[in-house]
Amino acid sequence: MNFVEHFDFSGIANTFLSYFFAFIFGALIGAERQFRQRTAGLRTNVLVAIGAAGFVDLADSIAGSTEAVRVISYVVSGIGFLGAGVIMKEGANVSGLNTAATLWCSAAVGACTGVDRIPEAALLTVFILAGNTLLRPLVNFINRADTDSVEAEYVILATVPRQYSGKVRDTLQEFLELHRYPAADIETVVTDSDHVDIEITLISTEVDAAELDKLVEQLKRLEHIRYATWRANTQ
Repeated sequence: MNFVEHFDFSGIANTFLSYFFAFIFGALIGAERQFRQRTAGLRTNVLVAIGAAGFVDLADSIAGSTEAVRVISYVVSGIGFLGAGVIMKEGANVSGLNTAATLWCSAAVGACTGVDRIPEAALLTVFILAGNTLLRPLVNFINRADTDSVEAEYVILATVPRQYSGKVRDTLQEFLELHRYPAADIETVVTDSDHVDIEITLISTEVDAAELDKLVEQLKRLEHIRYATWRANTQ
């Protein structure tokens, strides 16, 4: 009975728009993460954005902006637990920080839509996508600008036909060990129906960039390797 008495079509329409834009903006952020095969991809970012929008919108509709601000503070701290789940530590290496930060930003987008700040949510989405895409070439440039030995996590990437991935993995591992660059980890990422990327993280943290350039050129001449490169990961 209370539902009938308190039903407000305009309020429901307003909530729908909040959720709708949280879904759209979360999907845009998550699509970029999904494309790069990150731990938290499309669905996770969408759910984080919608969840934040739901909590904030509910508080705002029940008790007004003061309580909405209080709930936003809870969202900011609470999303940290979810972000911690995508951060992985292996020895001295830490990965997933960027993905965790993206989830945090998705929650901010959802909070904006929850209080009907749609333009602010859209602007924030644009800057999040810019941070995850436009800054990537700059990061790679900085990583490779210094040809002296530096402390970093070095990864060699090779694109190979999917049917030869197992054979090439073994060949690459033997090749790198022969050139005194043993692998700490090897990961295979499916890029399309015909090819995969083999990502090899090196044990060595002190590498000369010029040596790796020469090494990659030799890798390109190995059988079945379509493309090869290297990068120095920043945490």
